[in-house]
Amino acid sequence: MDMTENLRPSGAHPTDQDPTSYPYASSYGTAYDSAPGGYPPPPAYAPTTGRRKAKRPVALLAAVAIAAGVIGGGTATLVGQLNGQNSAATGPGGAVNGTTVSQSSKGTVAGVAEAVSPAIVEIGAASSAGKSTGSGVVITEDGEIVTNNHVISGAQQIEVTLSTGRTYTADVVGTDPDKDLALIKLRNASGLKTATLGDSSKVKVGEQVVAIGSPEGLTGTVTSGIVSALDRDVTVAKDDSGGSGQGQGQGQGGQGGGQEWPFEFGGQQFNGDTGEETTTYKALQTDASLNPGNSGGALINMDGEIIGINSAMYAPSSSAAGSGSSAGSVGLGFAIPVNTLKADLDTLRAGNGS
Repeated sequence: MDMTENLRPSGAHPTDQDPTSYPYASSYGTAYDSAPGGYPPPPAYAPTTGRRKAKRPVALLAAVAIAAGVIGGGTATLVGQLNGQNSAATGPGGAVNGTTVSQSSKGTVAGVAEAVSPAIVEIGAASSAGKSTGSGVVITEDGEIVTNNHVISGAQQIEVTLSTGRTYTADVVGTDPDKDLALIKLRNASGLKTATLGDSSKVKVGEQVVAIGSPEGLTGTVTSGIVSALDRDVTVAKDDSGGSGQGQGQGQGGQGGGQEWPFEFGGQQFNGDTGEETTTYKALQTDASLNPGNSGGALINMDGEIIGINSAMYAPSSSAAGSGSSAGSVGLGFAIPVNTLKADLDTLRAGNGS
């Protein structure tokens, strides 16, 4: 019969885009010292070398600031990149500024993967029921990480592995089961690469996207696709009731245990019973390949901005596959819009709902 898998504890490889289809390709202009058609009249006095050198950098900086505003990454983010820094500052409306794709790599899957992969982590959650694997997105240099609530729900111990292979122990800061979101924080971390939270209200159907996560425990997996639909009603379990697992391998003592990820869509249940305690949210639908372990990972636009937190996937039922384990992605994945996360950040940081 039909079946689906939660991404709970799940990546992206898009195709190159025509640079001219992005506003950033034409964001930078060339400044000229002379007016079109000829040279300007000589100045009334001979400018000194010191004056020219003092004024030109100011003009150039102003031009860069204007271009940064057009690009949408924010002046602070661009200046931080030029200075070789990774800001991760929190701005108005819960915006988080971190790494973004370089100008020369915008619109390419490779560029997005290179820029954002260092900010995506693998999360291992251990409980009395077993172990599960999920993903998360680093949003501050000192180790704040966003993930799905179902990835860490009920966990007695949380271990996080960075893209570099370094591991940390993490603590739960706050959870919001109603939105299937959670915030955890690494112990004694600093100087981490961070992701930039974008604006999901600007997402359009057909836009190319990249997903990064740890499907089946394969850390740093990158897949790509498009946004297939907006505002899909997706229902998931609020906790571990109803036979739901925390992700790949939950309740089976390890990865690949066959525990399915229950969720509801279109009035039907997939991958098992969601139980009595459920929550429904509006989701972005994507055909980027998502599998168990992608949960909590990032759905990213071609500017390297996070536009969603991957949270659920539809897959053929294990009974139909006859293999005793859940089948892989069939191109029906769902992500919590990033604006939902940004609106919830203060609540999560305050520890409400945890």
